[in-house]
Amino acid sequence: MLVKVYGSAVFGVEATTITVEVNIAKGIGYHLVGLPDNAIKESNYRIAAALQNNGYKIPGKKITINMAPADLRKEGSAYDLTLAIGILQASSQLKGNALADYLIMGELSLDGSLQPIKGALPIAIKAREEGFKGFILPKQNAKEAAIVDSLDVYGVENIKEVIDFFEGRSTLEPLIVDTRKEFYQNLENPEFDFSDVKGQESIKRCMEIAAAGGHNIILIGPPGSGKTMLAKRLPSILPPMTLQEALETTKIHSVVGRIKENSGLMGQRPFRSPHHTISDVALVGGGAYPQPGEISLSHNGVLFLDELPEFKRTVLEVMRQPLEDREVTISRAKFTVTYPSSFMLVASMNPSPSGYFNDTEGHVTSSPAEMQRYLSKVSGPLLDRIDIHIEVQPVPFDKLSDERKGEPSKVIRERVTKARAFQTQRFAASDAVHYNAQMTVKQIRKFCALDAASKQLLKNAMESLNLSARAYDRILKVARTIADLDSAQNVNADHISEAIQYRSLDREGWLG
Repeated sequence: MLVKVYGSAVFGVEATTITVEVNIAKGIGYHLVGLPDNAIKESNYRIAAALQNNGYKIPGKKITINMAPADLRKEGSAYDLTLAIGILQASSQLKGNALADYLIMGELSLDGSLQPIKGALPIAIKAREEGFKGFILPKQNAKEAAIVDSLDVYGVENIKEVIDFFEGRSTLEPLIVDTRKEFYQNLENPEFDFSDVKGQESIKRCMEIAAAGGHNIILIGPPGSGKTMLAKRLPSILPPMTLQEALETTKIHSVVGRIKENSGLMGQRPFRSPHHTISDVALVGGGAYPQPGEISLSHNGVLFLDELPEFKRTVLEVMRQPLEDREVTISRAKFTVTYPSSFMLVASMNPSPSGYFNDTEGHVTSSPAEMQRYLSKVSGPLLDRIDIHIEVQPVPFDKLSDERKGEPSKVIRERVTKARAFQTQRFAASDAVHYNAQMTVKQIRKFCALDAASKQLLKNAMESLNLSARAYDRILKVARTIADLDSAQNVNADHISEAIQYRSLDREGWLG
């Protein structure tokens, strides 16, 4: 007897429906074809034990299972439930005619209980697109999949529940999630707040500008000056995620199985802080079966690279293209996947191997030559892609001991959101550009037009600092953001002069 059951495979952040064809005929043998990986090939042992422990069995006949399309690589243990239900139906142990209406996924334990799967959200989106009536999956993933409306999502704990459902002995209740209500409930609960930061008013101003325009920023300062503390609080002043951004972000985290059990839509912008020993594949994504890397997990959020010069040079260099294109494409011989990677890069570094500036009144343990050698570990082209370079000085005791709270993140976020609103209106006609850091050269010329005084000021800075053409564009972008925070229609000399200050690593004599 031949039956068809439906599952799904995830490639990149999109799902593809897989038709599992099960045929049982005379003879003996178990043949699984259609490019399954080892985890799928081992599924017959899990399926046999799960069926036996629930009063069923794998028939002693010739079982042929094809996973179509047969030229597409399938991986993971999430097809256990799909295969088991197909075998039961083909061997007449399960009597039901509704299998074609449902997409079925789940990993089986030996007792028949179900383990969570990866990629539940993109699979649910694909199931709705292809007109399936419902999606049956492990209960732990049900809330994640139930984000998708117009699709019945059934979370189950055991294979017996699925069998009883198809045979009509019991019913399953679809999980209903009010996506918008849940999303807006989770927006206003940041874990860290800028009110905890003592002093550092100029750095807070830089972080506000970076958040308002989506600019990349690097903080250079000695240990204990608050670089990490400031970086961790940046997501709290970014504008709240839109529903579309939340869906994009949740899809990526779903693909790698990073959604917490019984969790739905992500309401907070992601903050990723990988260790400096990370490999280039782990950072940008890839592998034999490509998976998103840290830059994609940071999509619509913040990627924080602490102690930037300690990262391997090859790791940092592979970020150059994603920083410009805001997506990363991974090519293999037979397929290509593209992951979105529109993130804010926040990097921090010490000014020297010892960690301190060349200060005659402080810790003098590195010469200017040693400092230059340390800073040169980060390439010029990468620094050019970072809009704001700022020095972070240690906080004096009187600021540290001050009991007064600083300005809270909520107040800063209101100013940032207002500035972003100007940008949304400005770029309403563009699908690819949403804030100032994403502006193309053509848009920079249009929206950052300078008067004579501003142009002369920028010319002097370019010549004295020997800035590159890319740095020129970065200054104009930052100046445009400063003007937006001031609610100014045009960029003026004050905005340009402040933006030039935020190119510390370009200034001659910066090392002392």
